[in-house]
Amino acid sequence: MNAICLVIDRLHSGFLGAYGNTWIETPAFDRLAAESFVFDQMLIDSPQLGPLYRSYWQGWHALAPAVENRPTLPALLREVGVNCTLLTDDRSVIEHPLAIDFDDCIQIDPPWQSQMAAAGAYEQTHLARCFLQVIDWVQTAKRPFFLWCHLGSLGTTWDAPPECRESYWDESDPPLLTTADVPDRMLKAGFDPDELLVYTQAYAGQIALLDTCLGGFLEVLEEHPAAHKTLLAIAASRGFPMGEHLRLGPCDESLHGELIHVPLLMRFPDRLGAAARSQALVEPADLWATLLDYWRIAGAPPSPTGVSLLPLVREELVTTRDRLVVAGAGEERAIRTPAWYLRKAEPPELYTKPDDLWEVNNVSVRCQEVVERLLDAADQFEQAIYSGTAADLPPLSDVLVEGLG
Repeated sequence: MNAICLVIDRLHSGFLGAYGNTWIETPAFDRLAAESFVFDQMLIDSPQLGPLYRSYWQGWHALAPAVENRPTLPALLREVGVNCTLLTDDRSVIEHPLAIDFDDCIQIDPPWQSQMAAAGAYEQTHLARCFLQVIDWVQTAKRPFFLWCHLGSLGTTWDAPPECRESYWDESDPPLLTTADVPDRMLKAGFDPDELLVYTQAYAGQIALLDTCLGGFLEVLEEHPAAHKTLLAIAASRGFPMGEHLRLGPCDESLHGELIHVPLLMRFPDRLGAAARSQALVEPADLWATLLDYWRIAGAPPSPTGVSLLPLVREELVTTRDRLVVAGAGEERAIRTPAWYLRKAEPPELYTKPDDLWEVNNVSVRCQEVVERLLDAADQFEQAIYSGTAADLPPLSDVLVEGLG
């Protein structure tokens, strides 16, 4: 058995389908989704890559205290003869202390240019170069293999050829952006929608480029002799705020859904769970547990929070947990339940889920009791995860799980 995990940094959770006023056409992603099990409620546990990758590679939640000598995913797989490679264009990922456990770490050169590629010159783009290296690796990989590929290009350069943006432009729109620079700034309250539209079109063009690259990769993978024995997971490490809550780009990395709600698609070799979706709450440590389950690795130390997602895929379960807690900068925290999302801020922000996808309607003033209960639940989780007793947390009350009814 083999596995490939493609992790795209700064991939917005709304990139599939209607995106603002722009409908992004993603035929490769659409086809992949039809062949995969899609987890609609995947949240990262930290927007910082250091603790996030501890969750992905060790099954260790971002709020859990650091431990020594806990085995990593590549170390556990290597013990059963799996060749493990890390491929990335992000220096911070390849320099992560846990990356040392991969058999091979390959760093892709950073973007060569600071401007958009010429018309039709897809091969000039950074994403195309990254995917070519992924394809080259897969074609020569020694089996069984595990490839973890982290691509940060959506957050480093928007260099897609101009026609990628032009396909989302209308004559009544303001002129398109002509820069490859990635925005990172706060918008003013009451900003002109046209100010945001040009960035939306540029981001949509970059997603179109990503979809084109993914399509080429899927064609090569399907022709690979080991295709029928290879799991493919597409995930993200962080989203990209596009004007929601006045953030255009990472900015202060406030814990809103546009930053922490990310996609997760898993295509299994035997078409297990194909075209199915789940609303279960999912976190990064679950991918760690799922891959160990996929390879039937016994004896791995348990994760304080992560669980295998295979029972969901096999329709043996419909849910895995009743809450997720996210660690932000400093003391900022957020908690998500099936019915609510609370951002622990001053003042707290409360949104109904999953209906309020973009967190437009803050109902904290009208639901003070819910706010207080969620704040208590977040504190209880943090105390339990720190003391190693997260598994002993009592179930949440019905109002936190099911809503007000």
